[in-house]
Amino acid sequence: MDRIDFAILQHLQNDGRMPNKSLAAKVGLAASSCFERVRQLHRRGVIRGVHAEVDPAALGVGLEAMYLVTLSKHSRAALEDFQQAMKALKEVRAVFLVTGKFDYMLHVAVRDTAHLRELALDHINQRSEVTGIETVLIFEHSRNAELPNLTGTNSDQL
Repeated sequence: MDRIDFAILQHLQNDGRMPNKSLAAKVGLAASSCFERVRQLHRRGVIRGVHAEVDPAALGVGLEAMYLVTLSKHSRAALEDFQQAMKALKEVRAVFLVTGKFDYMLHVAVRDTAHLRELALDHINQRSEVTGIETVLIFEHSRNAELPNLTGTNSDQL
């Protein structure tokens, strides 16, 4: 990857729907060359997808939380089984394997506190490898869509 690829990534992280012609102008390429570079970034798995940021309330989500989960088994197979089971739950937005007191953090989106309780009791605590779960409510959520470029290649030098 070169500076132009990094510049393309920077712009697309901030606006994944940016038209190719606009993107090409911003990074100083012909539209066809820019299109090919973006296609190559997709093919190599550098760009994993483009997503819409959706208002949770529009889909009936009234509460988000983090479940902090402790497991009794820590074999690779047990961790992978747990992670796959959690990713299959529609309420689970993200699964994090972490260090420290807990083994996993699960970011969940539910209707309300009753739904939060049902999810914990019916789908997480009922698993034999789960030895504990703590819940942290999320009052507000924001994220930085742009990942930092820590490669040492500076796209600003174009």
